[in-house]
Parts: sequence; structure tokens; C-alpha cells
Amino acid sequence: MSGASVDEKVSRESRVESQTAPSLHKEDVNASEDTKLDKHGLPLIPQPSNDPSDPLNFPQWLKIAILLQVSFLAGLGPLNQAVINPAYVPLSLHFHKTTVVASYQTTIAIAFAGVGSFLWVPLANTYGRRPVLLFTTLIAAASSLASGKSQTWSQLIGTRVLNGIGTSSFFTIGAGMVTDTFFLHERGRAMGVFTVFLTNSAHVAPIPGGFLGQYVGWQWCYYLPAILDMALFVMMFFCLPETLYMRGSKPVETNKPLLRRLKLWGHRPEEKHLKLSDFWRPFQMVIYPSVLISAFYYCVTFSFSSILPAVTSATLFRLHYHFTPSKTGLALGLGTLIGSTLGELLGGIVVDRSMRLSRKNNTGGTPIPEVRLHGIWAGAILQPIGMLIWGFCWQYNTHWIGPTMGFTIMCFAIQIISTVLYSYTADCYKPQTPEIAQVFNFARQVFGMTLGFWSIPMGQKIGFQFMGLTLALVGIVTFMPVVFLMYKGQAIREKLGTPTFNSRL
Repeated sequence: MSGASVDEKVSRESRVESQTAPSLHKEDVNASEDTKLDKHGLPLIPQPSNDPSDPLNFPQWLKIAILLQVSFLAGLGPLNQAVINPAYVPLSLHFHKTTVVASYQTTIAIAFAGVGSFLWVPLANTYGRRPVLLFTTLIAAASSLASGKSQTWSQLIGTRVLNGIGTSSFFTIGAGMVTDTFFLHERGRAMGVFTVFLTNSAHVAPIPGGFLGQYVGWQWCYYLPAILDMALFVMMFFCLPETLYMRGSKPVETNKPLLRRLKLWGHRPEEKHLKLSDFWRPFQMVIYPSVLISAFYYCVTFSFSSILPAVTSATLFRLHYHFTPSKTGLALGLGTLIGSTLGELLGGIVVDRSMRLSRKNNTGGTPIPEVRLHGIWAGAILQPIGMLIWGFCWQYNTHWIGPTMGFTIMCFAIQIISTVLYSYTADCYKPQTPEIAQVFNFARQVFGMTLGFWSIPMGQKIGFQFMGLTLALVGIVTFMPVVFLMYKGQAIREKLGTPTFNSRL
């Protein structure tokens, strides 16, 4: 921007970011010769500033390093909760509970993982993502270690509550860091990587959990997550920079911008102060149908496709096939891992490609977020099919590969659904991504935690074939509003406008 003063540059950058019209921060991208373009010749969205401390200006290797760290961290959340799942039998014997009651300690952790983020997101938006993530990782590690040391059932429940609160930040703040560092055309694939760790970790967890529970002791199903939490804490302490950045802020004069971003404090924007209203911001996002409908469909399908197999497999595989914990872990872990991995290979690539083609076909180069929703069809169709296979195979006692194929197909579907919905809502309201992730997390955790109480009793009462049919129909019905968003979402967003809080993040 030749000849422009610093104030003029700051003002222009601020206008670019604050113009959060329904079409993804719409701006006249042809108005300036200094507009920065991507490798396809399309304007970068959002436009990066000239500040080397701006996360959008980080080198690509650092962006990938940040993505991998927050993705591993997001994966550790469900892993903290799910490693114990195949070991309900030895856990129940130790505390003299039934296997169904033993599953309650998992549902308790899941529930508080949905509630705790209401505390962490406002703190992270004010004081920085980095210190909050480091602090909550320590809480997760300490509480997981304490769970393994528990001598009574009440002690175990208490430590699981703390573990849920600690891990709750992993799901929400990590999603915010992804949108802090990646441009629009990269966001679908980056969010895909993030969600594949978030989804897959609960599927990988039963593999070591089954062997640990059978051959070492149920305590190590808690010690393992504690060790992994501490290992990642050390890595993040030295390698995860702060990504909180206020668009249009005055650049900080420093010769070492990346090292400065590794400080634990000093990143709070001058005009940013923590207010009581910040803790209620996620509820403000619920008034937007793009967020509410997406979160509702996501929490229903994720709970049925991922959490349901996790909390029922230990009991069902033992009753039907007399599986040991290690066999249960392998069947559950490998099946769901294969499904989610294949789903991500399709999901992230499709949503980014569809967005790029939309921008090329649009003369203004301005994409519409609803374009991403059309990548959800494969997941929406396969999810109820997998649900039916799962239910009928349990009821008619087929070979164990039958129900395994059912939740493999469901996990393939939910990975596509997760990638599409996270990317779509981030495109609609990029500055509010942590709050949106908070809504997703709260809905998923609170709805998912109920499955441990009613899923097996429901299947035994009405038959697992009718349970699978019922849940498949629920998935189809909750998908109908998403179809409505595909064609009317843009008009609704234009009518409602955009949130004003965090508009410069």
C-alpha cells in the first residue's frame, strides 16, 4: 500500500475484517492493487495484515505444526474419557458395580467436558489461547492420574468430573486456533484434520484400553492418558505459539515475532477486557439457524455414530461373543478408526474443492458458505444405513463382523458430517469460531452422556433391530433442516446480520 500511512493501513485492514457480511467477509477484492492472492489467483480471505506477528503470516510449516498440536490435543479429550471403555468388566468388579453402572464414570466425564468450556473460551479470547490450553492440560493430566489412584467409587467420580472440566478446552479453543491461522481456502482441510483427531481418538482408545484392562490393570487406563497429557504439555510449552490476534491492531515492534508469541502473557489486546457477558456468548450464537441447526444435527449423529458404540460395546461383545476386553478394544477401535480415516480422506478434500470451484465460478470471487453443505450428502445417507446394520446384527446375533461393519460405516459418515459442519459454521461466523465450537461441544457432550443410561435398556426392551430403526429415523428427520439451510441459509443470514462481538479476531 504505497504512500499510505500506518494509520491508513490499520484502518483499511480493520474494515476488511469487520465487514462480516453473509458472504464470508465480503469485500471489493479488486479495489486494491495490493490485494494478496492465493496460488489459484483468488484473493486471500481474510486478507492478512503486514504484521509478522499476525498468525495468518506464519510460515506454512509453523501453521501445520500448530494444527497438529491442537489436533492431538483435541484427540486427547475423548481419549481421556474412552480408554477405560473396554475395561468396564474389571473396573466394575473392583468397585462392586455392574458394567452399566461402571460406564457412568465415562458419561460423567463427557457431561462436564461439555460444561467446562463455558469457563475457558472467554478466558482464552481475552488472555490468550496458549496459557489456557497449558493450564487445562495440567488439570487433565493430574485428574487422570488421580482417577487411577482412586480407592472409592466417589473418589473416581470426583476425579472424572475434574478431568471433564480440564479436557473441555481441547475441543473449543483448538478449533479457534485453526481459524486463527488458516485462510478460507485451507480451512476445510485443516478443520478436517482437526475433526479426524477429535473423532478418531475415541476409536483408537479402546485398543490400548482393552489390553491394559485385561493384562495390566484398569488403573493404567487412566495412567496412559495422564502420561500423554503431560507429554503434549511439554511439547506445547516449547512449540505452540499464541494465535490470539486482533485484526487492525497496531503491529508490535520486535525482531523476534515468533519467539514473542511463545510468551505466556502479554498478548491481551489493549481494548479487550473480560466481562461477565463473555461467558454467555455461546448462547448468543444459538439464535443463528446456521449454528443451531448444524449443532443439533451434529450432536445427534455424533452421539449415535461414535459415543453409542463406545459405551455399549464392552457389554454387548461380552454377552454375545464372550469377548475379552482386549478383543473388544480391537473390534471397536479398528472398525471405527478405519471408518473415520476413510471419511476424512473424502470429507476435507471435497469441501475445499467445492469452495474453490464456487469462487472461480463467481465473478466477484466471493464464496457462499452454503456451498460446503453440499458435501454432506454421503455422510447423511450412510449414517442411518450403518445404524440399521448395527441394530439388526446385534438383535439377530450375526458374526461379530456384522455390528463392527455397522459402526465402521457410521464412523465413515460422521467424519464427513463433522468436517462439513465445522467448516460451514466457521465460514459463516469466523471470528466467533470458539463460541460455535463451544455450542457444538456442549450439545455433543450433554446429549452423548445420556446414552450410557438408556441405550442398552432400550435395546433389551424393544429389540436392537427396532432401536437401530428408531435412531436411523431420528438421524434422517434431523437432517431435513440441514437441507433447508442449503437453499435458504444465505437469505436467513442476510436477514439476521452477523454478531458484533469478537468481530476483529
